[in-house]
Amino acid sequence: MTEQNQKQLGKTLWAIADQLRGAMDADDFRDYMLSFLFLRYLSDNYEAAAKRELGRDYPDIAAEVLTKVGASTPLQVWYEENLSDVPAFEKQMRRKVHYVIEPQHLWSSIANMARTQDGELLHTLQAGFKYIETESFQSTFAGLFSEIDLSSHKLGRTYTERNAKLCTIIQKIAEGLAEFSTNIDALGDAYEYLIGQFAAGSGKKAGEFYTPQQISDILSTIVTLDSQEPATGKKERLESVMDFACGSGSLLLNVRKRMGPHGIGKIYGQEKNITTYNLARMNMLLHGVKDTEFEIYHGDTLTNDWDILRELNPAKKPKFDAIVANPPFSYRWEPTDALADDVRFKNHGLAPKSAADFAFLLHGFHFLKDEGVMAIILPHGVLFRGGAEERIRTKLLKDGHIDTVIGLPANLFYSTGIPVCILVLKKCKKPDDVLFINAAEHFIKGKRQNQLTQEHIAKIIETYQFRKEAPRYSRRVEMDEIEKNDYNLNISRYISTAVGEAEIDLEATHGELVEIEKAIAAAKHKHNAFLKELGLSPLP
Repeated sequence: MTEQNQKQLGKTLWAIADQLRGAMDADDFRDYMLSFLFLRYLSDNYEAAAKRELGRDYPDIAAEVLTKVGASTPLQVWYEENLSDVPAFEKQMRRKVHYVIEPQHLWSSIANMARTQDGELLHTLQAGFKYIETESFQSTFAGLFSEIDLSSHKLGRTYTERNAKLCTIIQKIAEGLAEFSTNIDALGDAYEYLIGQFAAGSGKKAGEFYTPQQISDILSTIVTLDSQEPATGKKERLESVMDFACGSGSLLLNVRKRMGPHGIGKIYGQEKNITTYNLARMNMLLHGVKDTEFEIYHGDTLTNDWDILRELNPAKKPKFDAIVANPPFSYRWEPTDALADDVRFKNHGLAPKSAADFAFLLHGFHFLKDEGVMAIILPHGVLFRGGAEERIRTKLLKDGHIDTVIGLPANLFYSTGIPVCILVLKKCKKPDDVLFINAAEHFIKGKRQNQLTQEHIAKIIETYQFRKEAPRYSRRVEMDEIEKNDYNLNISRYISTAVGEAEIDLEATHGELVEIEKAIAAAKHKHNAFLKELGLSPLP
């Protein structure tokens, strides 16, 4: 499927969502829409694998014949005719595609029930979602569909009304998908498109789960370049990548896309919001990441309640090759005495109650490998605010951990219009200086959000990769100059954006004025001649 078709598929599905959500707001309907798209992906992938596995034994039955025998899918026919072989078949499917879906729960079966307005659709969906959560995968995805309330009165007051509403929604989605290729890889792109569209419709709430693709491209490219010598290009492999505020998982998936499906050992993510946590898990699976290749944890990053990150033995403490993050900006938190002694913070100090920005940064930095790279999006205030934040910033600078500061334009996010920055941190960096990139004025103004073009993104990446300097855009600043500025990282202190006044060539300007005066005199003379012919008074 071409990129244009992928985008068109996303637009088609969004149009369906816009048409059908009715009494639901965008956030509620998002959960239904994306879950059905997720089921379609799992089903298509599973049926394609089943055909390969069964070969000639896979029933070749026309749709009208299936209806006559009371089956919804060819796989259902095979199951009924080969009951004794089903356990061995499912064991093989778990080995090859890492999951199993019962024939009656496949999308083609559900879509057929919707088309025929089957009164058992709702019950079948409930059973299917429960099976996927508890039985389909080697890992148990408990609560994966917990935010999809199939008994919600927003779907209807009675079971019959809710069932009918679901039939309509699923039938429309099935018809929309039928217009396009069944290439399952394209569904991942359509899913990402819909997440972006729902984010745009959700306004400030979108900051909880979505990082705009253009910013995601910058972060993912930075952490996949060689950490010590970025100019040498992309790393061959990352053993692990982490996003401790992963939202829908788009940043992690962008890193995976750049490294290739076999370029990352394991993906780790953490998300506090339960709805977004489920969205991230679906997003991983829908993009072909096997359940053994990722781990997303539902919990609070700041209190560090994920057991694998609480390992006290330094030899066993998990560390990551790459860390990317877009945490909530200036999040209010409750720093306690216990947190002051936390290994993540005790060497640098606690971030203030009013803004947890540095708490998020220090959490990620604590788990970064010595040869790793961390890229985090933060509000500009972290560059210059005083008090506790100044002390943390100063220590990070003195220890040589802040590698690059990238200033981005305002109004790039759905959740806020403030300008933000990207901080690139390394535990062992070669240059003694800090690279400042001022990309704040390089964007295209949009109706709702400003946009970075591919050229803007490429310029930022190239400047970081080759540590280039350019007037009013980028500069390498030695530590003694930063020290003189009291470790203030405000970009305007180091890169002047003022455009000098152009020098005036007085002789050339004098000549231009003389010629203008001559032209005025000639025009006046010609005009007075006309006035004289008309018997009117000439111009003085």
